[in-house]
This record gives sequence, structure tokens and C-alpha cells, in this order.
Amino acid sequence: MSAQPPPHRAVAFAPASVGNVAIGFDILGFAVGTLGDQVTAIRRPGRGVDITDVRGIACELARDPRQNTAGQALLALVEAVRPDFGISIEIDKGIPLGSGLGGSAASAVAAVVAGNALLDQSCERADLLKFALAGEQVASGSRHMDNIAPSLYGGLVLTVGIDNPRVKQIPVPPGVRAVVVHPHMFLATSQARAILKGSVAMSDFVWQTANLAGFISGCYTDDLDMIRASLEDVVIEPQRQALIPGFLDARAGAMAAGALGCSISGAGPSMFAWASVASAAGVEAAMRGAFAAQSLRCDTWIVDVNSPGARVIG
Repeated sequence: MSAQPPPHRAVAFAPASVGNVAIGFDILGFAVGTLGDQVTAIRRPGRGVDITDVRGIACELARDPRQNTAGQALLALVEAVRPDFGISIEIDKGIPLGSGLGGSAASAVAAVVAGNALLDQSCERADLLKFALAGEQVASGSRHMDNIAPSLYGGLVLTVGIDNPRVKQIPVPPGVRAVVVHPHMFLATSQARAILKGSVAMSDFVWQTANLAGFISGCYTDDLDMIRASLEDVVIEPQRQALIPGFLDARAGAMAAGALGCSISGAGPSMFAWASVASAAGVEAAMRGAFAAQSLRCDTWIVDVNSPGARVIG
């Protein structure tokens, strides 16, 4: 029986993500499967990539493919594969801009997954990761995979290297949930990166390294006490917390309600906490209350950290 020809049209969904996960700056992230971006890719005559529509909660995005994360990511794929057709894409944004939830990464990932579905010979997932990275760079101005990798692969993901990245999905103890809170404010990734110091004290480097190692060890061994002792950012969070009104109260409330740890999601202003199933609702309420005290409305989600990654849905 002959193989089915590739479709004329494909729709892909890519989830939001929490980057850094406190102790893994630019290398660690996990998928947030309850929200994400969707990209529709359609074969057309000619060559190249064009963006025909942008819908959802961020309609003002650039239509020039080279200035759009989804467009640039798909251009990277097209320039590498050189298909004998062009691709038009429609973008449906479900992740707020400047939220710290990997919106630019999700658009880039959804675009390459949808575009890949149209090819006569599909690319490997490792190649899609590199193509999506080209798109992410448009938004953030730097090359980092802590949002792209979990959005593509799903779950909790460690990525080592940039030019030839090695991706490792880290197991998460059963019964652990992520509480994700998005206060209604905008914080550009470029702004949050610009305030960071260019060097780290030796003592903080050692402390942060120990925390990263302890956290990953705790995940592999289902050791919640080790995760609780290790899920603390002593390098980036102290520099960025002033950008988020109510941050200290939200973190303190989450910990008092039983969280294993609580920190900034990516560049912020969103925050995340890890908690047991039994504690998650109380942690969510405490964090929401802290932002309400700052007159900030927020959206909240309680999610399984093992959320699936990007996929074709139509």
C-alpha cells in the first residue's frame, strides 16, 4: 500500500511554557498545556512564506515573515528543505504578549510543526527545534531554548547546547502540579534581560549549581524534600523581582500554603509554583490574593507538569 500524500493544509498547536524554572536559567522549562498558540499552514503555488492572518489576543503582530517569530521559524525550515511550493500561514494567538509564558516560542514551534506536516519527507524533531530557535531570536534578541524545547517536546525539559542541542525530558514526581499565575501586565523579555548583571559571585554560582543539581536529582528520585530544598533561584530572581508588583507577597503566600517552590516564569511577570495536588488550590488562592492586593487582575491555571508538547490537530 502506498504512503498517503502530505496534506494541503495542516493545523498545529504548541503549548505555553515556563522558562528557567527558577534554577535553570535559559536551559530548563516545562510545558503549560492548558493554553497555547495555533498555526495553520497551507500549501500554495510559488515559493517562500507569507502570513495571511493573525487572530486571537495579539492581532497586532508583524505580517513580514522575517519580523515575526512564526514566520522566521518557518522560513528557516523552508530555506533548509527547499520544498517546491510556498506556504501561507494563519496565526491564532492564545498566549498574551510579554507574559513570560513563552508566547513567541509557541508561535515558532507551532509554525514549524504545521509546515513540517506539509512536506513530502518530514524533518526530525531535533531539526524543528533549530528552526524554531531562529524564530524565537526575532522576539527576544537572543538564542535560548528553555521555552522552545518544552513547547515542542512537552513536559519538563533540560536543553544543553545551542548549535547542536541535546534535549532531555526530566521525569516529574507523580502528584506534583504547577500553579501558573499571570498578572495582567506587560513585561518585555528584552527589558527583563537588560537589567541582569554580566557576572555572578562565586558563592552564588556554587549555590545555584547545587540547587539545579538537587532539583533534577529530586525529580529523578521522587524526593519532594530535595525539590523543596533546591527550587530556589539565588541569581536571577533577586534582580528581576522588583519588576513584578506583589512578587514577594505572592511567593510568601505560596510557600505558606504548602508550595514546594515559587518563582518567576521566564522573564515575568507571570509566576509559577510547584505543589502537591492537595496544596495546589490553596497556593493558587494565595498568589491570586497577593496580586489582588496590588489591584492587579490575574489569570491562573493548575496544570500537570507532564503536559504534552506541540502536535498537529487538524
